[in-house]
Amino acid sequence: MHRSAHVDTFARDHLPPPDEWPELRFDLPELRYPDRLNCAAELLGHADPARPVFHTPDGPSWAYGDLRERVDRIAHVLTGDLGVVPGNRVLLRGPTTPWLAACWLAVLKAGAIAVTVLAQQRAHELATLCDIALVRHALCDIRSVDDLAKADIPGLRITTYGGDGPDDLLNRPGPGTPYPAVDTAADDVALIAFTSGTTGHPKGCMHFHRDVLAIADTFSEHVLRPRADDVFTGSPPLGFTFGLGGLVVFPMRAGASSLLLEDAGPRRLLPAIAEHGVSVLFTAPTAYRAMLELLDGYDLSPLRRCVSAGENLPAATWRAWHERTGLRVINGIGATELLHIFVSAADEHIRPGTTGIPVPGWQARVQDAQGTPVPDGEPGLLAVRGPVGCRYLADPRQREYVRGGWNVTGDTYVREPDGYFRYVARADDMIISAGYNIAGPEVEDALLRHPDVVETAVVGRPDEARGHVVVAYTVLRDGAARDPEPLRAFLKSELAPYKCPREFVFLDALPRTATGKLQRFRLRTEGDRQ
Repeated sequence: MHRSAHVDTFARDHLPPPDEWPELRFDLPELRYPDRLNCAAELLGHADPARPVFHTPDGPSWAYGDLRERVDRIAHVLTGDLGVVPGNRVLLRGPTTPWLAACWLAVLKAGAIAVTVLAQQRAHELATLCDIALVRHALCDIRSVDDLAKADIPGLRITTYGGDGPDDLLNRPGPGTPYPAVDTAADDVALIAFTSGTTGHPKGCMHFHRDVLAIADTFSEHVLRPRADDVFTGSPPLGFTFGLGGLVVFPMRAGASSLLLEDAGPRRLLPAIAEHGVSVLFTAPTAYRAMLELLDGYDLSPLRRCVSAGENLPAATWRAWHERTGLRVINGIGATELLHIFVSAADEHIRPGTTGIPVPGWQARVQDAQGTPVPDGEPGLLAVRGPVGCRYLADPRQREYVRGGWNVTGDTYVREPDGYFRYVARADDMIISAGYNIAGPEVEDALLRHPDVVETAVVGRPDEARGHVVVAYTVLRDGAARDPEPLRAFLKSELAPYKCPREFVFLDALPRTATGKLQRFRLRTEGDRQ
């Protein structure tokens, strides 16, 4: 590794041992980055200052020149008034707005590490993330500060933005001069993205400055192929790496612009596309299915690129969207561990019902549990490698994800004889619902904090609209009413709303083996029959 610019060396000190890293490959010329690299400076540094970069539904657009000035002002406050030094972790929380994107860029330009979380996450969840990443600084939209403040995180300094007070981030005085980007190494950690995994205990995925550019220089450059006059938009928030890439990194790398929506549900996306001339759309299959019922009356003629990820895209959804709009959805699979999409296909290379082929710069194969490639046509575990790899923050699960130099994603796939990869199922207990990854054990842990719950098991049930819905099989204490509403209300105070079960099934006892082990497969089978 190269000489770090980090004064706070926590992140580099907690990288996995080198022998647990995946093999990294930089096969494309554009992936051979210099040793010193600050990705925020790269993203900000090339476009015409007068060109638009961010739009909102109501306010004026930001130009690249405006964004640079605002990023520099925030970076000065961070490293001046707030005392942030290179390598500190800075939590970012708020709706999807230009100010949240500006804060993210400022943190990276100042050499600190961005930890962007979902505005939906509750106090208990936020405290856990801050504990794992040893976060002591937070920039938070004034509208999203309550849960963060309630988390009562030791030593956390919260600075709000978007408020009226003199201590607000945007009201603090600054020198009004350009901020020189910190001379970070290409392999200095730039961001920590959290994923729940299958156990519910979050895993911090550490990504370097070069990784941020690599996802743009592989999937975006070679599959999406954006233009400088494109307008991007989509539903994933910036706390998801799918949204970070699709709404900030990819458009900025191409000198294009992005419409940032705080409300990006299907009913909001369609009028926004028509009103703002959106040409590139990022969302999940669930949203494409929902929008099919709402298309009449909207002008989608500017739209030329549709990207789907977050869950498997069924062939029927692809064909229905193509028949109604004439647009060929670009399907893809990515992972928080690898930052963005690594298997995909576009245009005439699309095969509905498959995910695609390895993105240029990436390699993929299907292997058995021992790491031996399986023949085409047989199911096995998807394994990939390329310029970005899994590096968990001080987590023994690194050895499960990286095996023999390959990143093993936990997805079961088949490689067809023509080289296309077809999704089969998740290989673990993760529930994927409407594009969200939901760990059943995390929901169980929260439910068990309710005084009426004796035991519970949370599984996914197949659902046509959402892929899967969360179902909680629950045993209550004697005398407790079998009413789901108190449990649902309790969970909404403990977890992000999307994790809350859609259905509660009350049982006298959970199915167990003679030795007391829970038989989840019996609950899944019951759900499949419903």
